[in-house]
Amino acid sequence: MYIPTQFRETDIPTIHGAIRAAGLATLVTTGPDGILATPLPLLLDPEPAPYGTLLGHVARANTQWHRSAPDAEALAMFAGPDAYVTPSWYATKRATGKVVPTWNYVAVHAYGRVEFFDDAARLLELVTRLTSRHEGERDTPWAVSDAPPEFTQSQLKGIVGLRLTITRLEGKWKMSQNRNAEDRAGVVAGLTAEGNPTVADLVARQP
Repeated sequence: MYIPTQFRETDIPTIHGAIRAAGLATLVTTGPDGILATPLPLLLDPEPAPYGTLLGHVARANTQWHRSAPDAEALAMFAGPDAYVTPSWYATKRATGKVVPTWNYVAVHAYGRVEFFDDAARLLELVTRLTSRHEGERDTPWAVSDAPPEFTQSQLKGIVGLRLTITRLEGKWKMSQNRNAEDRAGVVAGLTAEGNPTVADLVARQP
């Protein structure tokens, strides 16, 4: 990923936080059919340090799991908060007019070799962890154990698990760091007025 210096994020806990907040990723692999990609939720395990491991599953009918080159690097892409930025918010527009539109966004790319597996015990542990991750804060959380065991086992036969041990991690926080203080203040005000406080706060927190 192209990352100008001012947009580069290297703090691992910050990047991990963005991965957890995003939840959904796009897994990209290569094989004899060329590039293969699947959107899927991934669970982040912080071990092994420093980058951690991504865990998830694909449908057994999805050919990506057996058409991916086992020794080739895979890529999991996560998208964070984003927003269009109009030049109308910049003080520089009023001063010189020498401005153009842009887009602010958070993006994380995690690289590593991916292992696919279909062991029933590992799959059950995986879907239980994924379910707990996304159901845990609900008022009436659903649990895998709520379903009849024979039904759960039949469902597990329809998926293949994956484990991607991260060997390279890239974080890009493009949040108007290349604009002057007055322009950034205009972006914060504009995004806030348009109902995007998340990106407005990220812009405001940049050094």
